[in-house]
Amino acid sequence: MKKLTDEIILRGLRENNLKNIDINLPKEQITVFTGLSGSGKSSVVFDTLATESRRQMTLNYPMYVRNQMPRYERPRADLMQHLSPVVVVEQKTVTANSRSTVGTYMDIHPLIRLLFSRIGSPPIGSATDFSSQSTFGRCPECSGFGEVVAPDLDKIIDLNKSLREYAVQFKPLSPSGWQGRWMMTGGLFDPDLPIKDYPKETVDLLLYGPPEGERVFAPFHTKDGPHDHEWDGLLPRFVRLYINRDVSKLKQTSQEDVLAVSTHTICPTCLGSGLNPEVLKCKINGFNIAEYDHLELTELLSELDTISDPLGKSIAQQAIPNIQQLVELGLGYLSLARKMGTLSGGEAQRVKIARHLGSSLNNLTYIFDEPSAGLHPEEVDLLLNMLKSLQENHNTVIVIEHDLSVMKAADEIIEMGPGAGVHGGEVIYQGVPDGLKNASTLTSLDHTLELNIHPRKSREHFTIENATINNLKGISVNIPKNVLVSVCGVSGSGKSSLIFEAFPNSYGDAIRVGQGSIGTSSRSTLATYMGIMDDIRKIFAKATGQPAGLFSFNSIGACPVCDGKGVTTPDVAFADPVTIPCEACGGTRYSDEALSYRYEGKNIVEILELTIDETDQYFSMPKIVKKVQTVKDVGLGYLTLGQTTSSFSGGEVQRLKLASHLKKEGQIYLLDEPSIGLHSKDNARLLEVFQNLVNKGNSVVIIEHNLDFIAASDWIIELGPEGGKNGGHLLFAGTPEEMVHADTPTAKWLRLGLEQPNG
Repeated sequence: MKKLTDEIILRGLRENNLKNIDINLPKEQITVFTGLSGSGKSSVVFDTLATESRRQMTLNYPMYVRNQMPRYERPRADLMQHLSPVVVVEQKTVTANSRSTVGTYMDIHPLIRLLFSRIGSPPIGSATDFSSQSTFGRCPECSGFGEVVAPDLDKIIDLNKSLREYAVQFKPLSPSGWQGRWMMTGGLFDPDLPIKDYPKETVDLLLYGPPEGERVFAPFHTKDGPHDHEWDGLLPRFVRLYINRDVSKLKQTSQEDVLAVSTHTICPTCLGSGLNPEVLKCKINGFNIAEYDHLELTELLSELDTISDPLGKSIAQQAIPNIQQLVELGLGYLSLARKMGTLSGGEAQRVKIARHLGSSLNNLTYIFDEPSAGLHPEEVDLLLNMLKSLQENHNTVIVIEHDLSVMKAADEIIEMGPGAGVHGGEVIYQGVPDGLKNASTLTSLDHTLELNIHPRKSREHFTIENATINNLKGISVNIPKNVLVSVCGVSGSGKSSLIFEAFPNSYGDAIRVGQGSIGTSSRSTLATYMGIMDDIRKIFAKATGQPAGLFSFNSIGACPVCDGKGVTTPDVAFADPVTIPCEACGGTRYSDEALSYRYEGKNIVEILELTIDETDQYFSMPKIVKKVQTVKDVGLGYLTLGQTTSSFSGGEVQRLKLASHLKKEGQIYLLDEPSIGLHSKDNARLLEVFQNLVNKGNSVVIIEHNLDFIAASDWIIELGPEGGKNGGHLLFAGTPEEMVHADTPTAKWLRLGLEQPNG
């Protein structure tokens, strides 16, 4: 009997910009979705396939359980059949608080604590006693943080200034905040006298509070009259409010603000472990739990293998698979104690992937959003092995990807397009990778690198000497000015430490464009992100004589039925949630009154439906024209002014962030992997933006794995040879042509890209 092909069947897909498309996805194969940023890849894979699978999975639970679970609306499609449970690894960056480590993120550390509580000697007690967050386990000196943070008097206060002249330099305690105003008006201190001219007793009262055993009160003036507050001293107040708590959880004040006016040293009591010294006396084979946590993962695997106690062995066997997964992804040099916030982009990406691969279940659908993001070509090979092992385990693997190596390894490629946004949403090609050669698609697997053989010459340099931040091995490097510089190397080799820490320490005026998000919400639009929405509203107000707020759906111009959301979500009790366009405003978000006023023949909604390319016909205000041009310069002219920021793809977000920094000339631009999320055609456009920046007299330094960018640079710097403690060395500095003849990990891939079609 002929075997039937098992496929996921999707018909009539209409989410976001999808044009009523039909797709069959083969099961137990690797399928790569590619196409320009904004072409509809995520709309198929995440908004349709993953959402519907999750929705159907929740239907298996009793109603009372479903009410406690996330609820998914049925995607806009005619038919979705033969789905399997999904495991989604998204592109979102790993969020980490100040205590989050590789061990806690991967759920390995609870097992290590359990191991010590069961077979450690001398015995301590329960597993929670081995946590720096437990009452017994935390170090009494540093409260479990591993370092002692203390206020730096010289950074907090300038004794040569008066209180009114902002002698207190920490913003929340300065005159810009209520506490600073209280210091000036409470009557205890002369606000106009330099602090150095205060009597000693007054200086002590200001800095340290009253003598022990005494209390001092000063009136704080409110609209209800004066109220007495106790004055405890500037430094005790700083310690109480900003140090004796997890500073990463502060709302109004950032962790960086606090650390900028503090000294932080390793805690002398726990030596940085955050644990009670009593806990550290408990050992397994001569190691306490802090030493276990600092072993490299490869060493930790060997150590766990030596455990012979039957109970200990069974616990160790549960921890080994997750550790093994990290080692197989090339992260054997990390330790469980490594803080998640200190990982490079490529390291964090692989830790995130490893976290999702511990399951021995099969017949699942694994969905990866650009898994090669942040990976050196050397590391993409490890990724491919992992994808193939998932497939061999009878799983379906779906990948959104632009990397040619990943695309070549696919069983099937689906290209979305032909353009982006409203110009996308169609299937341009579906078939085996080789078939792309004969199809009229934007994607080509026969892409060859173009080497810059006429690099710009620079007479001046930025100099970094003896850099030792993180894993940098005291390196000194000259970075040419007014040229395009690529800094490359495997993940964890020290690129970010050099460019985003050592460089700004010497050249603080550099403009840094990192990988963070831009803050997206359903009410934030492209026009608001660009900073021109207020100007558009004022133009409408001037032309119509109405208040500017009438032209905002977040203000008096909002539709009274949906409150400016454009949709309503009727209460359907326990059924699947349903979102329907607001019948009153037709989804426009605005009231009838707001829509009755026009500027240049269009109402506010019609203006917001204009693409960036079309705005020139309607606005001549220099500020708007300038902002619009920067968005065009990064190839986003197809976006509409009213498009919500939550609908932008990763590539669109990256370019928007860059656009917000353009038009600043004579500057130093530092960019962290700007090619992430971009199709090769988008890359060419972005490269053109960088070349134009340099031509205008700017210096552009990019951390990059993409060989197109590296080959097109004027100067290349490579760090390595490996990640972690085996990295931090300067391997190469020179022109692209010189790199072709070098013996480094990147040079090998550069040669391959030039000798044959790029892989």
